[in-house]
Amino acid sequence: MRFTWKIGGEAGFGILTSGLVFSKIANRLGYFTFDYIEYPSLIRGGHNALEVVVSDEEVRSLKKDIDFLVCLNEDTYKHHKHKLAQKAHILFDPDEFTIQEENVLKISVPFKKILTDLKGIPVMKNTIAMGASLAILGSDLEVLNKILEEQFLRKGQEIVDFNKKLAYLGFDHVKQNFSQHVKTHLNKKESEPKLVISGNDAFCLGASIAECRFYSAYPMTPSSTVLTTMAAWQFKSGMVVRHAEDEISVINTALGASFAGVRSAVGTSGGGFALMVESISFAGIAEMPIVIFLAQRVGPATGMPTWTEQGDLLFAVNAGHGEFPKMVFAPGDVEEMLELTAKAFNIADVYQTPVIIMSDMYLSESHKSMTKKFVDDFTANYKVNRGKTITAVVSDQSSVVSKYLRYKLTDDGISPRLIPGVKGHFYQANSYEHVEDGHTSEDGVVRKQQVEKRAKKWDTYLQSDFQPPVIFGNLESSQTVFVSWGSNKGPILEAQKLLKQSGKETAFMHFTHLYPMKRDVVAGLFKDTSKRYILIENNSQAQFGKLLLMETGIEIKEKLLKYDGRPFLPEEIVEKLT
Repeated sequence: MRFTWKIGGEAGFGILTSGLVFSKIANRLGYFTFDYIEYPSLIRGGHNALEVVVSDEEVRSLKKDIDFLVCLNEDTYKHHKHKLAQKAHILFDPDEFTIQEENVLKISVPFKKILTDLKGIPVMKNTIAMGASLAILGSDLEVLNKILEEQFLRKGQEIVDFNKKLAYLGFDHVKQNFSQHVKTHLNKKESEPKLVISGNDAFCLGASIAECRFYSAYPMTPSSTVLTTMAAWQFKSGMVVRHAEDEISVINTALGASFAGVRSAVGTSGGGFALMVESISFAGIAEMPIVIFLAQRVGPATGMPTWTEQGDLLFAVNAGHGEFPKMVFAPGDVEEMLELTAKAFNIADVYQTPVIIMSDMYLSESHKSMTKKFVDDFTANYKVNRGKTITAVVSDQSSVVSKYLRYKLTDDGISPRLIPGVKGHFYQANSYEHVEDGHTSEDGVVRKQQVEKRAKKWDTYLQSDFQPPVIFGNLESSQTVFVSWGSNKGPILEAQKLLKQSGKETAFMHFTHLYPMKRDVVAGLFKDTSKRYILIENNSQAQFGKLLLMETGIEIKEKLLKYDGRPFLPEEIVEKLT
């Protein structure tokens, strides 16, 4: 069983809240969900829509057709009628508009009349719609009523009861008038507890598990909810959360916290990341760990700020002037976001360098079911690794006074990092080139030594912590191989399922450790030149393809690129092979 429920209406009328409530209801009833919202860059007005894919198996992406469309206004019907499945259910108010479509099931619900009779406000229309939706899907109101209590109890029992009544009236209207169209899609079933979690939520959770103690940001879609979530959690997590005046202040404040010894992170999107670039170079030469959450959106400039794209990869890889090591990770779903975020803090500490976590609107603001057991197991097994971070200096027995060398030349490129405050020991950490003890130098020999020392970190990382792409499917027997990164993971995996149903076996290389790459390991995966390799990216320039060529010498000629601000659908990938 698999279906899409979609709700649409004007911005400011609780579309996101309604969709998230629906996802929670489906999960509490034992199902898996994946949801995604589309909205213009407006506070009020415009058209907002959120769709939820529900299945009794794990679901990883959207699907092409809409099975249940809840129209809180006529624009919703106009925008989405071309995507309706055969015999799709449409919930609408006949007093506001009519539907001429023949191959659909029309469920007329008097939203406006109910609100008028009860003296409710227009935004409450979504509560009526939720009750009506549960009726048509064969569920009851038990879970919804519990969620209404959770949401509104702080406003008083009267508000809770009023919302419950609205939901009941929508539910009862459908039961009384459209019982012949009721489906049994949401019957309660046994299932392990699950979280409904977004990519941004998963970053927050991973950072908290990794003992991040400072987070700074300036709000910028689609990274903004990280700031509000971190702030809501800070008294439980022990994290200091700062809403700074601009992105330059954001990263410099975080670097100050990092220098003082706490794990620190910042979050932003394209334009804000551009402002951080000089300080990323500073982190590179001063060898200060920092985790940067980069949630991509459509550019250049302001572009389409509430839509999705993977257009910042090469920018992230090359961010900063001069040469210095950095690592770039790209999770493909909420589970990988949790894992790679926590790993990023270890990598930043171990290699004393910036680590960039790349997300995008699609991953950041979509919600996916994740089992509570996955979170519990990961939390129990995660180990904090501060690397060569030290809080004391061991005296050299051959000398009366030990000399601490912050930028000591080492075989692995990593120098012991002393947390400031140790009595009798200090060092400089500034933006100039330096000798081993941190004092500024422009000597050619010293410069060469420090450049090579820092570069050794890449070799150490590639030997110890680089992970090759995860392979889905049989790489040996499949003649068609998809190659991609980041949030394309879900649509490609769903496409593989559809292709397998029609007898077509495929393999998929999913990259999460994007930069740097271990050339021999990655190139070895492409040794069979008779296979059909297809690069799939959510940008127009095949940026990962260029990075792959630069890092490994592998060039993928066949490409499937999408750059209209929308994520891939599995059906679009299937069409590439038919």
